[in-house]
Amino acid sequence: MKYPKSLKWLSRSRINADGGAYGARMRRLQLMGILCTVILFIVYRTTIYQQLHSEIEDTLHSFEIVEEPYKAYEELKYLPRGIVQARSDLELRPLWLTSSLSLKPEHERHRNLLAISAGIKQKENVDVIVQKFISENFTVMLFHYDCNVDGWKDLEWNNKAIHIVAHNQTKWWFAKRFLHPDVISIYDYIFIWDEDLGVKNFHPGRYLKIMKSEGLEISQPALDPDLSEVHHRITIRKRKKKVHRRIYETRGSVRCSEDSKGPPCTGWVEGMAPVFSRSAWRCAWHLIQNDLVHGWGMDMKLGYCAQGDRTKKVGIIDGEFIVHQGVQTLGGSYAKKVYKDNSHDESMQLQRRSAAAVDVRSEIRRQSTSELNIFKKRWEKAAREDKNWADPYKQSQTQSLRFI
Repeated sequence: MKYPKSLKWLSRSRINADGGAYGARMRRLQLMGILCTVILFIVYRTTIYQQLHSEIEDTLHSFEIVEEPYKAYEELKYLPRGIVQARSDLELRPLWLTSSLSLKPEHERHRNLLAISAGIKQKENVDVIVQKFISENFTVMLFHYDCNVDGWKDLEWNNKAIHIVAHNQTKWWFAKRFLHPDVISIYDYIFIWDEDLGVKNFHPGRYLKIMKSEGLEISQPALDPDLSEVHHRITIRKRKKKVHRRIYETRGSVRCSEDSKGPPCTGWVEGMAPVFSRSAWRCAWHLIQNDLVHGWGMDMKLGYCAQGDRTKKVGIIDGEFIVHQGVQTLGGSYAKKVYKDNSHDESMQLQRRSAAAVDVRSEIRRQSTSELNIFKKRWEKAAREDKNWADPYKQSQTQSLRFI
C-alpha cells in the first residue's frame, strides 16, 4: 500500500521535531551537569582552603585565648551593648577639669608603656632611665619590691608615674597581676625592664622605629660587651649591624649555624630588658605562670608568641644598645666592700650583712631552679595532652636556658 506524499512528509517532520527536542534536552542536562560539577569543585576548594587557613592560624597562634561568646553574653546580657567597655588603660585622670587643664587629644596620648621593677637603692639609675622614656611620651609604671615609695617623691616625674607596691615580689609577679592585656591594650609596645640597665646609648623613639621597620614583635636592645654582665652571646652588640636575629657558634656544647631554628641560636631574647608588641604581649602574658614568679624557662618559649616565624620576628637591636650592670638587690642587699680603715665592729657588721645577702641569693637561685623544672614539666604535659595543638618548632633536640 502506498502512502500519499503528504503523509510521508508529515511523518518525517514529526520524527525530526521529536529528535530535535530530545537533543535540546540532552544538551541542557549536559550543561547542568557541568555547572553542578563546577559548583561542587568551588565548594570543595573553599572548604579545603578554610580548613588549611584554620590549621595555620592554630599553629602560629597556639597560645591565643578566645573567650566563649556564649559565656560572655550570659555575663553581660543585663547591660545594653553600647554601655559595655571591655578594656581599660593606665592613664592618670584628673579629679576635675579646669580651663588650664584638659584631657589630651587622641594623638598626644601615651601609646607605649615602660614597666620597671625598682628598689630605692637603684633610684639614681632608674631616674636616668625614666627621664628618657618620659620625654618620649611613655606611660611609666614602677614596681616597688622594697615598699619604699616615699623615697621617690623628690623626682620631677614621680607624680606622672604609676606606683605599685608589694614586698619582695619579682617583676613577673607584678606583670601577671597588673599588666593584663585588656588593661594595657591601648599601648603599641610594652617594655618590661630591670632596674640595673645603663641607657647612655639608648633612645626609646629611635629604638621603636627600628623595631617597626624590621617587623619585630619581640626584641631587646643589645648589650655593650665591654661594660655589661653578659650571660648569653646572642645579646652581645654587633657594631656594624642595626639588628641581628641569630648567632653562629662552632665551639662548645651548643652549635649554632644557619640551619638553627630556635634558642639559644635564634628566636630568643633575655629576660632583663624584653620589649613586646601588643599582640606578642597578649600571648606572653598567658605564658607567664601565676605561681612561678622568677620566670625561668619562659625565655625559651617566648618565640611561640612572635606572631609568626620566630627566626624573623624576634631580634636583638644593635643600633640602640644598653649596659647590663648585673646589680642584684631583690631579696636582700647587694654585698658591699669592707675597707681596711673601717672599725672592727663596723667591719663585722658589714661582713654579716654580706653573708646574709649571699645566703638569700642562694635561696633565690635554688627556688628559681626548682621553678625552671616545674615549668618544663608543665610545658611537656600541656603539649602532650592538647591533641589539637601542633608544635610549629618541633625539633629532635632542645636546650634549656633560663631568665636571669
